[in-house]
Amino acid sequence: MTEDREDRDGEDRAEPEETASEETAAPRRPRPSTEGVGSQLPAELTDLAAAVRAIERGERPSAPARSGGPARPAVSRPAAAPSPAPAPAPVARPALPAQLSGDAVAAARTVLAAGGAPESLAEAAVTALGERAGEALREDPWQILALAGIRVDQADGFAKTLLGGEGGPGDERRVRALVVWLLERAAERGHTALEWGTLGAALGQNGVGNAEETLKAAVADGLVLVFHVPDESAGARAAAGDEDDDEEAPVRLLLGLDRYALAEESLADGLSRLVNTFEADGSQDWEGAAGAAPSPSAAALIRAAAGSGLVAHTGAEAAREEPAALVAAARSLGLRAWAVAATEDGRRRLAGAVDGEATATLAGLLSGHEGPGRDEDGALALDLLAVLDAPHLDVETAATLVESVPDGARLVLSGDPAVLWSPGPGRVFADLLAAKVCPQVASRTPDPGPVGELVSGIGFGELAEVDAPGKEVVIVPVRDAGEAVHRTVQLVADSVPRVIGVPPEDTQVITPGHGGAAGTRALNAALKERLNPGPGRFGGFDPGDRIVHAPVAGTAVPGTVVSADAQGLRLDCGGTPVVVAPDAVPAEVRHGWAVTAHQAAGRRWPAAVVVLPGDAAQALTRAWVYTAFSRGERHLSVVQGVEQALSRVVAEVPARDRTTRLRDILREQAAAAAAE
Repeated sequence: MTEDREDRDGEDRAEPEETASEETAAPRRPRPSTEGVGSQLPAELTDLAAAVRAIERGERPSAPARSGGPARPAVSRPAAAPSPAPAPAPVARPALPAQLSGDAVAAARTVLAAGGAPESLAEAAVTALGERAGEALREDPWQILALAGIRVDQADGFAKTLLGGEGGPGDERRVRALVVWLLERAAERGHTALEWGTLGAALGQNGVGNAEETLKAAVADGLVLVFHVPDESAGARAAAGDEDDDEEAPVRLLLGLDRYALAEESLADGLSRLVNTFEADGSQDWEGAAGAAPSPSAAALIRAAAGSGLVAHTGAEAAREEPAALVAAARSLGLRAWAVAATEDGRRRLAGAVDGEATATLAGLLSGHEGPGRDEDGALALDLLAVLDAPHLDVETAATLVESVPDGARLVLSGDPAVLWSPGPGRVFADLLAAKVCPQVASRTPDPGPVGELVSGIGFGELAEVDAPGKEVVIVPVRDAGEAVHRTVQLVADSVPRVIGVPPEDTQVITPGHGGAAGTRALNAALKERLNPGPGRFGGFDPGDRIVHAPVAGTAVPGTVVSADAQGLRLDCGGTPVVVAPDAVPAEVRHGWAVTAHQAAGRRWPAAVVVLPGDAAQALTRAWVYTAFSRGERHLSVVQGVEQALSRVVAEVPARDRTTRLRDILREQAAAAAAE
């Protein structure tokens, strides 16, 4: 039950993952064990216990697991912080919540055992439900759904055992817990809210008879919030003459949890604040800086930032030089300007175009380990902030970031709108672009070479053949998953080093999911056997193994195994030493020769090998293909068994839609400001 959401979505179905790729996810809950699980249990609880035992053995549970973590606190500007240390702090495991009361844990353990659930879930229960977790679970067993990894059928089995058969599908306690659980699951898929009808249908599928009345009661009780947003599809019908002009403007009813409602509204307020508090200062020679820009697109971005507190900038990998040029220009004018990227690899690439002292990672900036520090009001001590990889921003991270930018400063959000959206809830960058409430600068700088040409076409929905005289792009057709694994190992270990000159350690394999015959697990096993064979004496790892470290749910920090001792597994993560405790290794460390597209997002390698087994076609999207194919700088090999389906995906399946409110909130605010 401690596997992250990427595991659940990618397991055995070769479905593209929807999980985070950087250090901003919520903490993972404590890893449970199976102590005290009774032998005479309903099938659902037997399944739960088996899943827990599987995870303890480092295996995959027999059914999908739900990820989660405690809700973040309400967005607020942090207190002023001292200047950051000269080097980033080592990546560390998140601390457990404040000291848990022994009595509270014991009480929760007793109730869990009485209901046939693993007693080791007690700490997680107290963390999620508070000191009265035992009483809360006894009074309302379905509150166990608040714990990570618990499914509805498992919660039903727990309640059945604890209540002695009382409480059926329509039990009010079950229904209330289901409403929240369904909205949380939707957030894991990127939604910040759900349509009334969608949530009602999901309740019906879980045995709730009168979903309409259930939702009305949930709204009346304040369990969920209801929102009215314009129905754009109805507006399109009206424009076509299919609707009566005298009718009221149609709306959609959305339901959401206050956590994400607060984040979207706080983010919208923060963006509007930056627009409204900005005043152009004529003392700086912005026009001169634009004239000295390295490209017309960089000049356009500099001019846009000169006159606005909020700017959106779009472009592919080569366009990253434009916000870098903006930061360099602003610093030459005496402004405190900084550029941040989603990953350390992105920051290093920025440092080539900007003074290294003016770059940071997003996580380092927000944590205070990197960046300019904060002023006496707790705001970031800067005048201009350029945020690259903006599509990676989820609503909560974006709200925290924007709240930290001081009044009157400039914020530039830059990124490639064709890549995968944020792993967390929301689609911040896409919503900002759609709202059209600030200047937008579209780069005209193309990515170079055959790989850039191929990826550019994919962004427009076309999978075209490209001229690659130096074998910059190679397509390797395969008949089945076994052949896909064999050819991938051959490419990484032999063909790419020999023909392209890129060694195995600089080649990254990318595949849609973790499970299946050609998922990351199968590929990593085969690649380890060829590239770094060994007995895996340190929890399945040997010195020299490529890994990804996930200290919290949804992270993916690449690194290498150095050694191991009594303290744990010692890693080198991009020059930062990390020690992972022995009992945490199965949950936090994976082999990293092969990763998923979300884990690869925000990073690039000299060469990439993308593996598309035949069963992946129905789960792929254009955004996934675009993201995966654009990870290789010099070379891209595509090992594919999806045949013509790949062209169809690129042409017809742009991205999985998400239900969000940010765009509508921004538009409402802009309309209200214009009316004043």
